[in-house]
Amino acid sequence: MIMALRQELETQGSWLFRYRSFLPLIVIFIGLAVFIETNWNRSASECSPYYEIICLLISMFGLGIRIYTVGFTPKNTSGRNTKAGQVADELNTTGIYSIVRNPLYLGNFFMWFGLALFTENVWFIISFILSYWIYYERIVFAEEQFLERKFGDYYIRWTERVPPFIPNFSLFKSNQLRFSIRKVLLKEKNGLFAIFLIFTVFDLTAEVMNNHLHFNNVFITGCIVTMLLYVVLKIIKRNKGFSLEIKR
Repeated sequence: MIMALRQELETQGSWLFRYRSFLPLIVIFIGLAVFIETNWNRSASECSPYYEIICLLISMFGLGIRIYTVGFTPKNTSGRNTKAGQVADELNTTGIYSIVRNPLYLGNFFMWFGLALFTENVWFIISFILSYWIYYERIVFAEEQFLERKFGDYYIRWTERVPPFIPNFSLFKSNQLRFSIRKVLLKEKNGLFAIFLIFTVFDLTAEVMNNHLHFNNVFITGCIVTMLLYVVLKIIKRNKGFSLEIKR
């Protein structure tokens, strides 16, 4: 029965891993509905721009974790979805991976947590945290089964030392690779634009819904700038003319 449960969890995790870039869209639609309900007929004086910026900074902090992680990882590790499923040509054990096993998912949590806080709905925030835990627990389980089969005892010894989600900074080991700006810009441009776009849509929705004109210029400016950056990088990538790296 234990083996059957392990297989079921791995199957669920593999499925969630494959579609992990699309399923969070559900969170956005639910969050927007909750945000509208929470802010219906709300006066402009109740909306604190400082709180909005704090929520944005929390999401940006999560993106910063992802940027640091992706910038120091080798090719075919810590990547995005592939048709074949999970890919790991080698095991990352230095840099941020020396203090936490799943830094990308830690970054994702803060990116989405900032948005959850932005709704100012306590029940939605609590539901988000619990759902995120269940959602990524299965993905991590499937990944660990895959990595254990591929790297064996070397992987097991690493997991015994490094925590899965809460970093242990005393274990830090210097990165073995150079920081790649190229990889960061090409892979994380989506997340950067998405953060500002979602916050802008939420803010505009609330203001228009309540007939206010107190738009958050930080959100709007950031959305325009990151959108232009996204378009430029997409054009450069299509022309295969982008190669920029910087030493750490």
